[in-house]
Amino acid sequence: MEINNKYYSEMEKFEIININDGDKYDYLGNNDIIVDEYGNLKTLILNCNKSKFSLFNKNEFKEIEWECVKKIGYRTIIIDVEYEDLK
Repeated sequence: MEINNKYYSEMEKFEIININDGDKYDYLGNNDIIVDEYGNLKTLILNCNKSKFSLFNKNEFKEIEWECVKKIGYRTIIIDVEYEDLK
């Protein structure tokens, strides 16, 4: 059995894509992850700001459970979540 370990320093450059609607949520390094006291990944916090310039824009964040992450590929993180399920 092959174990495929990935370091956060590599994954921060991965783009997050929702296969449900095709939306892109920038790179993991521009978003956040909540880790529990045991080191398990629990929640992905997505920055839903479409504009790169946030001087006058209000930042909008959405939380999704880590179970919505379907695949971590070579350069992408694929999530599957309905818009209504974004918190």
